Amino acid sequence: MTVRQLYKELQPADAFDIRLPHMLSTQERQLITLFYQPLTGAEPISLYLTLWAEGEQVIRQPMTHYYLMNVLGLPIGKIFEARITLEAIGLVRTWKKETAEQRHFLYELMRPLDAENFMKDPLLSMFLFNKIGEQAYRKLRQRFIVPPREGEFQEVSRAFIDVFKPVNAQIPADLQIVTQRDGEQPKNYPFYVEQFDFELLKAGLSEQLVPASLLTVDIREMIAKIAFLYHLNALDMQKVVILALDDDLGISKERLRKAAADFYKLTVSKESPKLEKVNTAIPPSIEQNGIKTKEQELQHYLETTPPVQVLRDINNGKEPLPTSIQLAENLIVQHGMPIGVVNALLEYVMLTTDMKLPKKYVETIADHWGRKNIQTAKQAMELARQEHDKYTTWKNSPQTTTPKKNTYAKNQKRREEKVPDWFYKRNEKSEETSQNDQMDFETERQKMLEKLGNIQNKVGE
Repeated sequence: MTVRQLYKELQPADAFDIRLPHMLSTQERQLITLFYQPLTGAEPISLYLTLWAEGEQVIRQPMTHYYLMNVLGLPIGKIFEARITLEAIGLVRTWKKETAEQRHFLYELMRPLDAENFMKDPLLSMFLFNKIGEQAYRKLRQRFIVPPREGEFQEVSRAFIDVFKPVNAQIPADLQIVTQRDGEQPKNYPFYVEQFDFELLKAGLSEQLVPASLLTVDIREMIAKIAFLYHLNALDMQKVVILALDDDLGISKERLRKAAADFYKLTVSKESPKLEKVNTAIPPSIEQNGIKTKEQELQHYLETTPPVQVLRDINNGKEPLPTSIQLAENLIVQHGMPIGVVNALLEYVMLTTDMKLPKKYVETIADHWGRKNIQTAKQAMELARQEHDKYTTWKNSPQTTTPKKNTYAKNQKRREEKVPDWFYKRNEKSEETSQNDQMDFETERQKMLEKLGNIQNKVGE
């Protein structure tokens, strides 16, 4: 984030206040340390606990962000990144008020999820599992979650309507709390369920097999989270939903999680998916006079699209091989390359090697870009054009035969427009793909159940 962009978001002189609607218990402090800190890192948790300590004062003095900078020993940019991380994970809600003289923030601190709900959430549980490993994850389950005593006790708790009855009373209008808007659901952390295409999901499901009444609000939210976690589209989730049906044609969150994990292992990878923080810095504006150039459109696409989807788009919608996905993951995890740079590298290599991804060649260029400190797709594309002759030499150096024709050079005229044809064809489906989408889901369900065998979902154990 540039200084100018950060100036628009947060300044050291900005005042802030803290809303603390409840006290933090010892149990909740443990949850924040052991469950949330592995996901966010130490700096956001330090900010959270500092705000909590300040919020417990009976009489609070007005404070500015200079105070947080001094207490935490962090620059204002780091404090901003820590704050938005807390917002994303559901521990802080931020409100802003601007006047001509000053900008004022209100930080509302939220309770952490309890251990059971945290581990039932598909995104948070998988994120934590990937961060701390199976052994530590099991220890947390044993420590914080008490196993049910099935068969020993029967619940005899009375419901509200068993004990109380309605009376004629009216709360004055000015004392009534405004209810949520229609369709708005309470969220433990911000997650945009509406981004998932439920209409397409329902269009491919038989009403007799999967009645619309099964897709409750909770089930829809679980479907959207699972689709995000495993990077599955609505057509994939049709199969997952069918796999999750029980003998009575019912559906539960746990069966959805298990079915999605099994489907992913069968069709994508044996390794569990991983979640990572995206680049939270606000990207520089890529518009000129409100209009994006073709090259800027491609740069924005490379910066904001998962590498798996880029591999699909370049290859006309076909699923990439597991080795290609693993190579892209290694560039991110082992080499520490930004997503946009990885996508630019994959695109360049595939265009210069007749749609291949030679591992040694990719890693050689990755090492070069790392030493050049390439951080954006734009920088990567410019360097690829400048060093094209050098990279061609690297590619052909182990070969003694006549070099293959250069697809990249062949497309130089097209490159003057900076955008390859695959970028504009990425949303077009082939006839073969369309035919494969129209399938007998009940038959497919039986085939998958037979193939899955004893595959276990480690996180759900």
